[in-house]
Amino acid sequence: MNPARIVVVGTGYVGLTTGACLASLGHRVTCADVDRVKVARLSAGRVDIVEPGLPELVQRGLADETLSFVVGAADAVADADAVFLCVPTPMGAGGAADLRAVEKVVTELADRLPSGCVVVTKSTVPVGTARRISALLGRSDVPVVSNPEFLREGSAVDDFLGPDRIVVGSDTPEAAQTVVDLYSELGAPSVVADAASAELVKYAANCFLAMKLSYVNSVAELCERFGADIKSVTEGMGYDRRIGRSFLEPGPGWGGSCLPKDTSALLRMSESVGFGFDLLGAAIAENLAQRERVISKIARAVGGDLSGARIGLLGLAFKAGTNDLRDSPALGVASVLCAHGAEVTAYDPAVAEEQPGMLVVDSAYRAAKGADAVVVLTEWPEFRRLDWHVMAEAMHGDTVLDTRNLLDPATVLDAGLSWQGIGRPRVVEYATPAVG
Repeated sequence: MNPARIVVVGTGYVGLTTGACLASLGHRVTCADVDRVKVARLSAGRVDIVEPGLPELVQRGLADETLSFVVGAADAVADADAVFLCVPTPMGAGGAADLRAVEKVVTELADRLPSGCVVVTKSTVPVGTARRISALLGRSDVPVVSNPEFLREGSAVDDFLGPDRIVVGSDTPEAAQTVVDLYSELGAPSVVADAASAELVKYAANCFLAMKLSYVNSVAELCERFGADIKSVTEGMGYDRRIGRSFLEPGPGWGGSCLPKDTSALLRMSESVGFGFDLLGAAIAENLAQRERVISKIARAVGGDLSGARIGLLGLAFKAGTNDLRDSPALGVASVLCAHGAEVTAYDPAVAEEQPGMLVVDSAYRAAKGADAVVVLTEWPEFRRLDWHVMAEAMHGDTVLDTRNLLDPATVLDAGLSWQGIGRPRVVEYATPAVG
């Protein structure tokens, strides 16, 4: 296919990744945003999002003149072959997705779009949004296509350029094929469907992953009560090809920019058509319960009273490889600790800005200074490489609560500290190697 002229509306996480990656495939891409400061920084090749490979891709697109950034999309769409909507759809009142940003953009661009231009919804939107957008446009010559994204923060560029599948949905088959062709260089399998089915795919996939995470956290709790080891249990499960190994790691709960709002939105959508999605509701409730379990573990570690306890936190971002704090379970735990009167000092390799109620420092060793307990909340690899003898010297207490089961327990124990994971034996005995 010949290079397409594409406008991406929104330069957030999804929009910037989409624009930079489409430009890398040879298309001529213009990314539009209402934030003048952000546009100026991006035009200079400055990317504030922590995402491996993305700054380099943006800089290459600028150098090759396949990627540009403008303030406002109205003028940019005049000769566009496709316009990708990548604006926020946050959780609104009652848990439903808030589509005001999408609708505002569509209304503003309706009369500016050239005939034959395809409007593509990349933002996660409820089922029926494609038809809603078509009605707002009021133009039979501008088809609407749903093309959900499946990007994981920390590996978004790799996910875009090496996707498991491309999902495209439209009630106009020719428009769907136009969007499929934009990705032809990737050689990925394509799922072409009606608009409603494509819109539901994203929610169905994300909610399944959320339920899988809630399930493994529940199993981890059973492991603690039965004296079993979640590491062995998930290893045994993961060999089953029907289950797989992914999303079988217990932790302090799931969060981020997608799972919380998508689970809530699908629950509200289900209720709107008279279906009680009890399984999904239970997964959401279990996620909240997991956070409370972590708080209880921390409280027990410091003698039961969090008030005045000094807690060192390792990690604030919702997952390693990103600086995203949206619905971060780590930040949620930190907030509860602060509300209970704990003195919280936190360190995250990608988060430097101060957070309410706590002190954010520039090293793990400073976070541990004077701490009654140290809690690992984000699975940053660098925490494995810490000198735990130095950490022990800095701490006041001796408890390390590893909510990600990230650390080598033997290393922590060798430093004279106690180690507790999630779903693993509290005290782990290591056999002394035989001599001779």
